[in-house]
Amino acid sequence: MTYTVAFSPKAVTQLEELEDYITQAGSPVIAARYVDAIITYCENLSLFPLRGISREDVLPTLRTTHYRHTTIIAFTVDADTETVSILGVFYGGQDYAALLQDEDNG
Repeated sequence: MTYTVAFSPKAVTQLEELEDYITQAGSPVIAARYVDAIITYCENLSLFPLRGISREDVLPTLRTTHYRHTTIIAFTVDADTETVSILGVFYGGQDYAALLQDEDNG
């Protein structure tokens, strides 16, 4: 069974900001490659949607996984619609739990 992977507008913005940050710190080629690899990693959740760690203590049905130990991908899985929703892509030491809870409450 293959799930559909959907990126939230916030996740898309975060990926764009990450690419801009890496471009400024390094090179556009490296930035594009890195962000493309994150997107591919997320798209592969279609095959193994329950990868990662359940974080229902933060939000109901929330799961997180890591990409290269520097990027946290926050997502939910809806078994009824067979959809993985990428809620956020957090780089470095960002407090994703607080950011997601603030977003859910606001």
